Amino acid sequence: MPRFPWIVAVLCALAIVLTPAAAVASPSSPSEGGTAELTEKLDAANRAYIDAQNTLAASRQRQAELAAQQADLEPRYLRLLADTTRVSVIAYQMGGGLRDASTLLDSRSPGVFADRVSLLELVARHQGEKLKEQADLRARLEATKAGIDAEVTRQQQQVEVMSQQKAAVEAALLDAQNQEAMRALDVATTTSAKAPGIAAEPAPRRPDGSWPPETCSAQDPTTAGCLTPRTLHALQQVEKAGFKHYVSCWRQPPEPYEHPKGRACDFAADAAGFGGIAEGASKEYGTQLAVWLVRNAERLGIMYVIWYRQVWTQAAGWHPYSGGKGDPGSDHTNHVHMSIY
Repeated sequence: MPRFPWIVAVLCALAIVLTPAAAVASPSSPSEGGTAELTEKLDAANRAYIDAQNTLAASRQRQAELAAQQADLEPRYLRLLADTTRVSVIAYQMGGGLRDASTLLDSRSPGVFADRVSLLELVARHQGEKLKEQADLRARLEATKAGIDAEVTRQQQQVEVMSQQKAAVEAALLDAQNQEAMRALDVATTTSAKAPGIAAEPAPRRPDGSWPPETCSAQDPTTAGCLTPRTLHALQQVEKAGFKHYVSCWRQPPEPYEHPKGRACDFAADAAGFGGIAEGASKEYGTQLAVWLVRNAERLGIMYVIWYRQVWTQAAGWHPYSGGKGDPGSDHTNHVHMSIY
């Protein structure tokens, strides 16, 4: 028995405190880096781009529907036009126009006279119905053609909006680095032939193809916070695709950006948490995940992905991301960041 047992207790406590930390850091949320201005610009430009993209898709669908209507109406109209012409010829031959009176007066008997009157009335009524149907079909056909023209104009406008937002995203990113950095984009960290070919199940959209607005209303399975239903869906799809390393989504306000809104998740490259700069298998894991997210961005409503000092947006593709502070968290060299519309 030691003479001073309290010394042993102190030494044991010191041994615990001074034990070297594990290679993988504790699973806490990394610092995202970047400026609030850059994030706001990316958020606004990408939202506008995706809105225009959805409107364009809905317009093309409407154009296809109108084209199908036109393809159905056109032959019906032509058949009706021929039928109406044939009825007019029959009516004329039976005594139409200026010959009606003489034809009726030439009747051999009152019975024949009555029959001819009835027949002429029947033909005239049928002809009137055909003419009305013909006019209605013609009006519908013209309205359909006008609708197609309007959709084409709307599509041209949305393409222009998308072009403007693409330029806005590129300008925002260029504010943070020079042209030399742009040319130094490390393609190796954003492409992987090993990324899973599993397609994500599409998140629910409105009937017109747009994304409905959502609040942070679903339980976040990675924290005690909340997620939007669309973000939760994306998180579940990531896991279904086989990516099961540590992940953290919601963060406590006043943390900036999308995490407190339940619209972002950080996927660790290491299995157990956010460690140092990812290398080897950890880096390959992060690259595969980033590639998979990009491939499924339209299905899941992804606005942008950040990985290994690079950022991908629907508007502008991959660009260098220099919003970090030189550490693995803010440089995104130890985790993949996903932001949802």
